[in-house]
Amino acid sequence: MRKLTFGMNVTLDGYIAAPGDDLGWSGGDGPDESANDELFQWWSDRVAATATALYGRKLWEAMSSHWPTADQRPGATKAEIDYARRWRDMPKVVFSSTIDKVDWNTRLVSGDPVAEITRLKTENAGPMDVVGATLAAAAMRAGLIDEYVLVTHPVLVGAGTPFFTALDSWVKLSLVETRTFPGGILLTRYETRR
Repeated sequence: MRKLTFGMNVTLDGYIAAPGDDLGWSGGDGPDESANDELFQWWSDRVAATATALYGRKLWEAMSSHWPTADQRPGATKAEIDYARRWRDMPKVVFSSTIDKVDWNTRLVSGDPVAEITRLKTENAGPMDVVGATLAAAAMRAGLIDEYVLVTHPVLVGAGTPFFTALDSWVKLSLVETRTFPGGILLTRYETRR
């Protein structure tokens, strides 16, 4: 069975986006640029190791508006070029009933995401990442997520889009990795205990 991971940058108070979908707290404007370089490389390596990424519409639109051609922009760094190529080459599935076309090695699913994710998990293929809060929430409630990766930034935003959704029952987890990045950013990785 394929492993499904939900991983995102998150604020210390548990949000993946501040109100208005503001992601400024996770960007490259901090005092320690090396933290951003090291963390960006970690995310890029994660994309390279992911067999399939499952996107909700909102995050798909944000990613697909930038990364498909980011390697062709003037001044693109080697890391940005590598990430763009990895992202473009990685198979992706977008779950949406409001768009009718996707590009960049992507397949569109307009039906029940839980049924399709359940089916994908039975395939004999590599690991999958679920990307986007709404899609991840559906997978969480259905008990489909095998691993949670939180990259916690030392900032409080007070409100926004939460990493975790409300659940009907407890989910027990085991800590399997921690890593500290410069600037006080902490990665924690948990596996679901079944």
